[in-house]
Formats: sequence, structure tokens, C-alpha cells
Amino acid sequence: MTTVAPPPSTKSQVLRSFDVTDFPALNGLEEEWRFTPLKRLGELVTATSLSGDAPSVEHGELPAGVTVTPAGPLEPVLTPFDRISALAFSSTPGVTLIEVDAETETEQPVLLQVVGKGAEAAAARIYVKVGRFAKATIVLEQVGTVMLADNVEVIIGDGAQLTFVTLADWDADAVQAQHVKFRVGKDARVQHVQVALGGSLVRQFTSVEYAGRGGDAELWGLYFADAGQHLEHRQLVDHSVPDCRSYVGYRGALQGSSAHTVWVGDVLIRADATGTDTYEINRNLILTDGARADSIPNLEIETGEVAGAGHASATGRFDDEQLFYLMARGIPEFEARKLVVRGFFAELVNKIPVEELRERLGDAIEARLAEYHS
Repeated sequence: MTTVAPPPSTKSQVLRSFDVTDFPALNGLEEEWRFTPLKRLGELVTATSLSGDAPSVEHGELPAGVTVTPAGPLEPVLTPFDRISALAFSSTPGVTLIEVDAETETEQPVLLQVVGKGAEAAAARIYVKVGRFAKATIVLEQVGTVMLADNVEVIIGDGAQLTFVTLADWDADAVQAQHVKFRVGKDARVQHVQVALGGSLVRQFTSVEYAGRGGDAELWGLYFADAGQHLEHRQLVDHSVPDCRSYVGYRGALQGSSAHTVWVGDVLIRADATGTDTYEINRNLILTDGARADSIPNLEIETGEVAGAGHASATGRFDDEQLFYLMARGIPEFEARKLVVRGFFAELVNKIPVEELRERLGDAIEARLAEYHS
């Protein structure tokens, strides 16, 4: 008689392994995968190794104190807790190391482009290391065509400050399953801005752990799903150290038939994490019939000695009263819609410290809105 282990009762008990065969085959009934259209992930679900060409990481001139190099084995920041992340580790032929030297303060953002090499299933690993008391902005733009399982591991040294922007602007047929992991040092601060616009299916999991007191993590997300797109974002903020802070704020817009977004935010406050201050919120704006947004915030608290803990979620249609108010003042309907949607995203767009990228995002959002204007 086969004994089936019960599902974990807490996020701290989930299976973690680098061996893909330790994870059972996926069937879509699992809580972590029930929203994801597994068939569209193709080999990323069924394979035990991937052999396609990994995307290239391209860049121009780098600021002083910053290097981007291929690297040999590096101690992992992330221990996979899902099958595809483990598959990415076992299949990645090499690591791209992005390093910011200790006490370096970059005047200009570090601009990197991840370029997909085709639709053959591939794996990739990027490792970011920010030294003690450094201060930097890194932008990772992802373009081209891929069927990709990838891990991005980020270490923020004690007292360091990092603004990390990731933009998924893949071609329309691209498929990606990504895990981004942050390890935040003592009195360190990270601000992650995650933008998802392109691709057929993009599933991004972001997790945070703290390596010392005083760590601060802000996770911001912006996504706009068009007809047929599936954009899925999950977070796990693991508070295991006292006196740390986290804030999660994601906003999404959807339009067109079968546009689907998923946001699942998990915050775990362990028994030793006294003095924790955390909040998470997700808002979704449905612009047309036929679109669907799933939004699930979760908060797991093992100590009563917290500074603050809360979550919120809201999903709604376009506010016709707000639109009427603007049109009554002589603003054409399409221009009024642009103003409302721009206002909805403005806080998050302004988190991006690169003007050219902010302008491109604004133009991309307006172009999508124009597709459904008649």
C-alpha cells in the first residue's frame, strides 16, 4: 500500500531540493499550479533536463565597480521549491554573474538585456551580488522568443541598497517560468520593480529571505495582459529575522478574450521574527469582457509580537463614473481612458529610475489601449 504524504500545513514545510526527480509530476491539481495552464509550459513540465540555447545577456559600457562575467559554480541563494526551478538549476550550462563592488555607488543604472535564442526549451541562471554598503540600480530587460526556465539569485550585502528592475517584454509566443530570489543583509534595502507585458505565458515567482536585522524589501509589480495572455505572479516573503520590513504592491490591467492574470502573495512571519512590519496589496483593473483576474493574499503569523501585518486585494471593472466625469469636461473617451489607466499605473511606473524606460512603458500601455478603442 502506497502512503501519500499530506500537503504541507505551512510554507516553511514545503519540499526544497535541487533534484528535479524529487518533485512529483505536475497534474494541475496542486495548489501552487492550479491556475497555470500546464500544457502551454510544454517541456518545462515534462522534461528532466533541457538542452536548448540559453538566452544571452548583453550590455553596453558598465559603470566603474560593476562587472558582468560568466562564472563557474556559485553557492546557491535559492533552494528550489518547485519542479521547474529545480529543472532550471540542473540544466543550466553556466552562470552569468553581475557583481557590484563593496562601497560602490553607481551614478548611472546598469542596463542589461536578456535576449531569447528561440523556442527550444532552455534553462538559464543569473546571479547578482551587491557588496556591503554599495548602492546601485540594475535593469534586466528580457526580449526575444523563449521557452525558458530560469533562476535569478540576488544577494544584497549588509548596508547595501539595490533597485532591481525586471521587464518581461518577450515576443508574443514566448513562455517563461522564472524564480527570483533575494537575500537581504543586515540594514540592507532592496526595491524590486517587476514589469510583465510580453509573452504568451509568463509565470514569475519572487521570494525574499533576510540575513540580518533591519532588512527592508519592497516588491512592486506592473502587468498588462492582452487577449490570450497568461501572466502569473507569486511572492513568498519569509520573515525569519527580527525587526525587518516588507511591502508588496502589484497592479494589473486586463483586456481581451481569455486574458488571465494571477497574483498570489504569501508572507510568512516565523516565531523568531519579532518586530516585523509587513503589508501586501494587489489591485486589478478589468477593461473588457472576457478577461479574468485571480488574486489571493495570504498571511501566516507565528508570533504576536509584530509591528504591523496586513493585506488587501481589489479587482474591478473600469469606473464608468470616473470616465463620465472626464468626458463631461470635454475630454474625448479614448483620451479619458488613457488618463484613468495611466493614473492607475502611475505610482508603479514612477518607481523605475530610468526616464527612457518609463516613457516606453507609457507608450506601450497606450498602444494596448488603442487596440480596443473604436
